[in-house]
Amino acid sequence: MSYGVTASTLRDMTHIPPPAVELRILDAELYQLDARRTQLLHRRAWLLTVLQPGPPAPVMPPPPAPPRPETTAPGVQNVLLLLGGILLTLAAIAFTLVSWGSMGITGRALVLGAVTLATLGAPVVLLRRGLRSTAESLAGLGLALTVLDAYALHEAAFPAGDGVTFAATAATVLTALWTAYGLGLPALLGGEPPSPTLLLPLPAAVAIAQLPLPLWAIAAGGGPHTITTALLLTAVIDMVLALRVSPKAVRLVATVAAFTMGAWGVLAAGQLSLDATGAGAAARAAALFALAAAGAFGATWLSSDVRVRTGTAAAGGLFVVVAVGGMLRATLPADGTVPGYLACGIALLALVRGRLPETVRHGLGWASAAVQASAVLWALPVTTVTLFGPVAWLTRVWSGTPADAREAVTTDAFWPAHTAATPLVLAAVAAVLISTLRTTEWRPRALTAALTLTWATALTIPTTLQLPYSVGLLAQGLTIIALLALARRTATLLALATSLSLTAVSLATEPATLAVLASLTAVFALATWRGRLAPASAAASLAYATALACATGAALDWQPEHIALLVLAVPVAAALLAARISDPSTTLAVESAGAVAGVVAISLSALELPMFALVLALCGAIAAGTAVRPDRRAVGYVAAALFVLAMWVRLSVWGVGSPEAYTLPVTVPALLVGAWRRRRDPDVSSWTAYGPGLAATLLPSILTAWSDAHWTRPLLLGTAALAVTLLGARHHLQAPLALGGGTLVLDALHELAPYLAQVVGALPRWAPPALAGLLLLALGATYEQRIRDARRVREVLGRMN
Repeated sequence: MSYGVTASTLRDMTHIPPPAVELRILDAELYQLDARRTQLLHRRAWLLTVLQPGPPAPVMPPPPAPPRPETTAPGVQNVLLLLGGILLTLAAIAFTLVSWGSMGITGRALVLGAVTLATLGAPVVLLRRGLRSTAESLAGLGLALTVLDAYALHEAAFPAGDGVTFAATAATVLTALWTAYGLGLPALLGGEPPSPTLLLPLPAAVAIAQLPLPLWAIAAGGGPHTITTALLLTAVIDMVLALRVSPKAVRLVATVAAFTMGAWGVLAAGQLSLDATGAGAAARAAALFALAAAGAFGATWLSSDVRVRTGTAAAGGLFVVVAVGGMLRATLPADGTVPGYLACGIALLALVRGRLPETVRHGLGWASAAVQASAVLWALPVTTVTLFGPVAWLTRVWSGTPADAREAVTTDAFWPAHTAATPLVLAAVAAVLISTLRTTEWRPRALTAALTLTWATALTIPTTLQLPYSVGLLAQGLTIIALLALARRTATLLALATSLSLTAVSLATEPATLAVLASLTAVFALATWRGRLAPASAAASLAYATALACATGAALDWQPEHIALLVLAVPVAAALLAARISDPSTTLAVESAGAVAGVVAISLSALELPMFALVLALCGAIAAGTAVRPDRRAVGYVAAALFVLAMWVRLSVWGVGSPEAYTLPVTVPALLVGAWRRRRDPDVSSWTAYGPGLAATLLPSILTAWSDAHWTRPLLLGTAALAVTLLGARHHLQAPLALGGGTLVLDALHELAPYLAQVVGALPRWAPPALAGLLLLALGATYEQRIRDARRVREVLGRMN
């Protein structure tokens, strides 16, 4: 076809083929496609049938895998060698201890000597052949045999000799022998001495080397000081080995031995220092600690690890403090023991500022900090008793003036002995913190800790010095004022804790209680005007004002319900203050404290119903005054609830039993609020706006009306229900229409119930079944009519199709 043909020409051209022919062609093609699709579907179904699994063919299980070995060949070898060495050692012990008497002295010596020499020489041959593990096992057996040789030698040649001296000698010889054996094997093998071939002999030599010096000290008849010196010297030697010897196993054993022997030596020296009763004994104990300190500082000098150097320097500093402090303790009274040690710990800080290496200075600083922390822990019991001991006065209110400040806090508590220097210790540590920690990172923490220690100092001075009771109260009051003047978070918390303790202490006498509560109320009220911690101060001031009101009423011998009226002054003041405060958090704290005071007043008046109603009404008035503020509109619900409760209590006092008297005061405000709400928001449902208010009166009234034999209540209730129904119909509101109509129907049924009963009684017995039959017939006819209408609709639709 030519591309020059126009669109109008194409529209008028005859179709080739004609449309009828083309339609038949398309129908034929579609039929063939349907037939082909049906054939393919049948083929697919047959294939699925063929491929469906039949009974499972027996599958031969795979051959079992060879069992996996649970241990490696070297592991089995080591276990076997270890067990063999243990068994041989046990056999040698049994031979030495049990079968020894069956042989002569010569035979016994020859047998053990030959076995020992053979056992110690076998590792040389085994090492040349590469059997290292076997050589280690035989070497261990040989070392054990040398111990048995020493025992056999003592039993055979020196049975009556000094056992301790022989043990010291044997331990010395065995140490030298095992050391020579471990260092000499490389020479026998042609290697270099610095690299021993066996691992066991040298660590074993280090382990046995822990015995010679203590045993020689015991054998020489040395006392506790001599034995302790031997332990410390042994620990020093172990320390040198741990830091200077290259084999790892030797270093490990030497490190463990150094800590073990050093710990025993330091504990023994500490016990000797505590038991020292004179300057000479204290000096000898101090010399032991000086030896321990020398060893620790020697480790600091020998080690290259920063952590080790810092730790050993700290240990050395502690040993020096204990040495000098022990000497001071022997010359000072019992109360000066802890201050003496603390003075020595603080003196270490002079070395921290010297020209010593940095790691040493850090270690000495940690040592001084440990001493000061220990001194603070020692002072903690006195601080705890002073702070929490006055709680016992809660069960002894106004029972009498204590003799002094200490007796005021130890009514049911025990005062620790020898604690007269507690304030001095706390003040000294606080001064050190302020003067020492000046870095930017630690300065805030140091100031907080120093503030806490200074507070503890001021708190414990009256009780420690047994000042008069009134002086103790004054001291705590001044402490509170000083803390609040700082306007810091920590200071405020400490002031609150001190005020609670002061309040408890003041419960001993009536004048003290009133004076303290009045002072605390004023002090915290003044603190509210400064600083960012006004919420806590304001709440505390109102809380103490509430306590003051209660205490004043009790002092005047008022009854609790009359005290409640005095307590209500606090919520009134809180409501007035909250309206003038601009800070939201302070406002919330003041209102919360006022609410708590209101609850206290309500609780005090709960046992006297007339006064209870009055207090509830007054609290409702306070809440209503608060609800006047735009941001406290929700308090209006609380005010309404309080007013309703007050009215209910008053009605119960008057003996009013009519439910409407209780429900109408709820219904009327609720309907007014609902009308106001729908006026502002027309989309509010009538059930939300009017439902609760109407139900509050209609439901109790209809329940009461059904049991009321008089006509007045049903008549009035019916009239009110009719009015509510008409209003609901007039304004198209569901809630009034449903509630009013339902109440009207129930009220009418109540009034007509006697007549209905008479009518039912006058009917013949066949009437109810007849009525039921008529009802069923009517329902059946209606059902049939609906079915016929549905059939007609279906026929019409069929004719249309």
